[in-house]
Amino acid sequence: MSGIPACPEELAPCESVQDVCWLEQREVNVPAGDDWLSAQEATSLARLRFPKRHADWRLGRWTAKQAIATCFNLSSDHRALAAIEIRAAASGSPEVFLSGELAPVGISLSHSSGVALCALASRPRKAGEASLGCDVEAVEPRSDNFVGDYFTASEQKVIQQTPAENRPPLVTVLWSAKESALKALQEGLRLDTRSVEINLGTAFPTNRKCSGSSCLVLPRTSADSWRPLQVRYQGSSAFHGWWQHDDQLARTIVSRPPSRPPAHVSVIGTSEHPNLQLTIPAIMIPAIRS
Repeated sequence: MSGIPACPEELAPCESVQDVCWLEQREVNVPAGDDWLSAQEATSLARLRFPKRHADWRLGRWTAKQAIATCFNLSSDHRALAAIEIRAAASGSPEVFLSGELAPVGISLSHSSGVALCALASRPRKAGEASLGCDVEAVEPRSDNFVGDYFTASEQKVIQQTPAENRPPLVTVLWSAKESALKALQEGLRLDTRSVEINLGTAFPTNRKCSGSSCLVLPRTSADSWRPLQVRYQGSSAFHGWWQHDDQLARTIVSRPPSRPPAHVSVIGTSEHPNLQLTIPAIMIPAIRS
């Protein structure tokens, strides 16, 4: 795996680099009532019979609505949140609707172990073009059979060259990046996971010697700290993304056009990156400002 430029501006003209923001929420953050859902969303929720699916769906919708309200500076009271809808497109990918109108907002959702992640971009998705994908995964050991079934030969080689104690975060980040890439391609796990190959670069060498080969040790990162990755689809088409992990979770976000490091936002304030500015047409705003 070769090194990856840390700055997207090295990969594309400035006007081709987009801003992405992200928000994470947990089940404890979700209100008990459902008055923040639209009538259509409430109907969809009522069809879900299994408690886990029911809880995951509510968590994902709450996280998405809070992210949209915060990233686009909209009201976050429950009546206003009910005017923000997340609907499934024909491909199954989520789309944002504001007061019943499709909004030019790229969105991706993921949840794992009671945590939901939402990524947003202000560029609309174009038909047939990769756009935005995010994923959150619990860091845990995965079997050799799992690696053999779902990873490319190149990825397997990197994993095999990594000390056993460092493999769980590496395998988790690689797997998460695959999930993000397949979402960005609007295909999900309908595609063979080996059709996308993940490159984390060589920016993380260990001091240990590994039988003549370099090893990868993935450093823990904070919410504000993202490291670059590259995705190659079916050996040719490449797009770029970001990863981070801590002791419990790995997070990845990929996009086309490439993005600057994703900006973490808080539901109790504005973006922690004051230069971030996501916009939507002003005509769509009045109904959801108050």
